[in-house]
Amino acid sequence: MGPRFSRTIVGLLDENKVDYWTFDILEDAEVRQGLKEYSEWPTYPQLYLDGELLGGLDVIKEELKNPSFVEKLPKRQD
Repeated sequence: MGPRFSRTIVGLLDENKVDYWTFDILEDAEVRQGLKEYSEWPTYPQLYLDGELLGGLDVIKEELKNPSFVEKLPKRQD
């Protein structure tokens, strides 16, 4: 796994059994810049649900403390 912040958010999603996929924005400068403009969010990682930005690592850490937020995330089929 890549940088520390990405590892952290992936760990949080795994702990909550969230079904997700990742894209390595370091591999594509055009996508990296495009997402910053699209989301108006300057840093990565960024978590999206149905095309809507939920937030970066700090926001997601806080939101995961909220049961109603966790409930709306798609769950893995283990």
